[in-house]
Amino acid sequence: MKRMKGNEIRQKFLDFFKEKGHRVEPSASLVPVDDPSLLWINSGVATLKKYFDGRVKPDNPRIVNAQKSIRTNDIENVGYTARHQTFFEMLGNFSIGDYFKEEAIRWAWEFLTDPAWMGMDPRRLSVTIHPEDDEAYRIWHEQVGIPEERIVKLKDNFWDIGEGPSGPNTEIFYDRGEAYGDPDDPECYPGGENERFLEIWNLVFSQYNHNPDGSYTPLPKKNIDTGMGLERMASVMQDVPTNFDTDLFQPIIQAICERAGVTYGVDPKTDTALRVIADHIRTLVFAIGDGVTPSNEGRGYVLRRLLRRAVRYARTLGIEQASLYSLTDVVAGMMEEFYPEPAQKKDLIRRVIKKEEERFLETLSEGLHLLERKAAKLREEGKREISGSDAFTLYDTYGFPLDLTEDFAREKGLTVDTKGFEQEMARQRERARKARQDEGSMQVQGGVFAELDVKTHFIGYTSRGADTRVVAIIDDHRLVEEVDEGDSCFVLLEETPFYAESGGQVGDRGEILTSGARLLVEDVKKGPRGEHIHQVRVQEGTLQRGDRARARIDHGFREDVVKNHTATHLLHKALKEVVGDHVNQAGSLVAPDRLRFDFTHMEPMSEEQRREVEERVNQQIWANLPVETFEKDLEEAKAMGAMALFGEKYGDRVRVVRVGDYSLELCSGTHVRQTGEIGLFKLVSEGGIGSGIRRVEAVTGRHAYRHLENRLDILEEAARRLKTNPAEVVERLETLQNRAKELTRENESLRSKLNRLEGENLARDVKEINGIPVLTAKVDVPDMEGLRQMVDDLKTRIPRGIILLGAAGEGKVQLVAAVSSDCVKAGFHAGKLVKEAASRCGGGGGGRPDMAQAGGKQPEKLDEALAAAMEYIKQQG
Repeated sequence: MKRMKGNEIRQKFLDFFKEKGHRVEPSASLVPVDDPSLLWINSGVATLKKYFDGRVKPDNPRIVNAQKSIRTNDIENVGYTARHQTFFEMLGNFSIGDYFKEEAIRWAWEFLTDPAWMGMDPRRLSVTIHPEDDEAYRIWHEQVGIPEERIVKLKDNFWDIGEGPSGPNTEIFYDRGEAYGDPDDPECYPGGENERFLEIWNLVFSQYNHNPDGSYTPLPKKNIDTGMGLERMASVMQDVPTNFDTDLFQPIIQAICERAGVTYGVDPKTDTALRVIADHIRTLVFAIGDGVTPSNEGRGYVLRRLLRRAVRYARTLGIEQASLYSLTDVVAGMMEEFYPEPAQKKDLIRRVIKKEEERFLETLSEGLHLLERKAAKLREEGKREISGSDAFTLYDTYGFPLDLTEDFAREKGLTVDTKGFEQEMARQRERARKARQDEGSMQVQGGVFAELDVKTHFIGYTSRGADTRVVAIIDDHRLVEEVDEGDSCFVLLEETPFYAESGGQVGDRGEILTSGARLLVEDVKKGPRGEHIHQVRVQEGTLQRGDRARARIDHGFREDVVKNHTATHLLHKALKEVVGDHVNQAGSLVAPDRLRFDFTHMEPMSEEQRREVEERVNQQIWANLPVETFEKDLEEAKAMGAMALFGEKYGDRVRVVRVGDYSLELCSGTHVRQTGEIGLFKLVSEGGIGSGIRRVEAVTGRHAYRHLENRLDILEEAARRLKTNPAEVVERLETLQNRAKELTRENESLRSKLNRLEGENLARDVKEINGIPVLTAKVDVPDMEGLRQMVDDLKTRIPRGIILLGAAGEGKVQLVAAVSSDCVKAGFHAGKLVKEAASRCGGGGGGRPDMAQAGGKQPEKLDEALAAAMEYIKQQG
């Protein structure tokens, strides 16, 4: 086996499967498209869901890719282990209903062992399979020729995520030799917890559909999904102990060593820091290249967290100034052969990382000094835990994510009260919620926003665009003269068509264009004086204060929002008519895809009330009523009967929205011109959210249509599975439910008979200890009720003595003990006995002297627990 660089491995993998008729799928962006279930693309198959679920038919059912991926569920382990990474590449070959097990296995073996490709020694390869996958076993053993002793059967080799495609999988392991593991270690086998046998490839055979009822049926078209981690494969082909020793990391690590004046491979703490920085900078470069920038939420928060962790570790190497950004060139240069994007955008990536580094370094030093003082004080006091409040202060004041504090604590031999930290976070969220209610805007009420002396004029009631001027730019809580491509900031315009979040209606989205920049408007909030503050991201160019600008709202976004807002007014009125005049609005959300309405009411709405509310709202929509807006003095508006929201602050002059002769409310939001524009209204849910407060959610327009279409699809699918038509689904279900009840009764009757028979057999196993009949036994019953019934039955057969029965299943233990009255008088106690047994199974319990029950978490120790109980009885006697 020759040493092979990472780029060569990747290219060989793609070339091999290209020769086998596969189409090379380019690596997709790290940001998922049309997949809200994922924060990041986290595997090779993640970008191919559209093919596997049938939404899109591929031109070629054979696909191969090398996909950049991010996983962040184990950030705290990165740097401390041999193979934990946040950014990695996954190589994979896929079959969408084309070839299956035989080809997948034979090609995997050919790629790994053929000297023209990887050239691995076949004697060093082992595989694991599912115990019931006889087909895979025959292929590996009879066709490939792997000896039986190198084919390990593991019950965990089954890929299943609930409903949908599932199936067994086979994993290929490389034996790195005795230097990596003690052969006498019971875990030293392929699939065990060891460093010797390294998993290098996983082949998943999607051959079943996991049905909603828990059953599995064969798929008419079977699929292949495989995954090989490039970094892990490189560690094998380069014969190095960890992924970080490969050429995919070493150029970055050596560049850091040069800047820090340290050497890799000499000191474990230094190596940990180098690995953390190398991994995190790869993630940052690629993610920023794909359009994500550090921020306080979502993907942006992940990047901010990674960069701050990297900066903290850089300081342990003596790097005090911003310098991680300079590693952008190293990463981009290494990866340019296959990933040109980082090299093309490296100037932007450098700027984004540098700015974030500089911001964090401003506060990091003071935070670290605070931590050092806190650690020293804890040592003086003989304590080992940093309090939750201290950890929160570091987070809130110095920008320390909790994981940085935990990293520091681990180095100092301390722990962190994470529960206390979360409690402080919850209190802060509550304070923020109240602040939003009081002020109606987020993070724009203090500091530089309070000192602003500019005027903005909202023209969005009548105009969807504006030729205007940039009058202020706020970046990092300070006024600036310009911002560059990739920056996120706040912008104020002289005139704006963008509605600012207010009264439950979300802020508008859209774009702002100047001669030198293009800005994406992501949100709009109100400032202390009612200014419209635009939260923007500079997508292109440089923005300067004073620039002339063309502001344009997203028309589709606004149209969806106004439908929901006018529908909210109709809903409010309909609730008063149907549920009662006591109904008052207690909160709302008006978004483009849904509306949410909270109202005062003490009990759930009945189904009849829900239907009546829906009907009344839709009647107003179908009547195509005109929607008028006008301004009035507050008292005059109230005299007209306009509904005002409880707790809302109004000026002397108010805006009134009238919908035909049906609804009249004070409202500053945007609305449709005629109710017919709403199209359709559909309630989605209703429930309680607090004492005397109910919440309904609803959809309108195209979202209501899609909601109904989805429901119809579900009904059609249910009818298909029940082998009937939609009109007869309910009748068919009733028949099945009645049959299920009959079977349950029959099952319970049979179980009772079996328990009695088992009780008769158990009664023969009574032992006598110090003249007292004692029965301890492990039995097979489904639940605690069945266990109690069996004990009650045994009490009639063993009127005098002690009974202790235990049952194990589904990862838990159940125990019931009974002691006859004469034995209770002699000093025996069922509660103490069952507690003693449960303690041996990782549980507890107790009860009366004559009858008690308990539970445990370690079913494998049930026999030991029953034996201990017997000894306990002997000692008590």
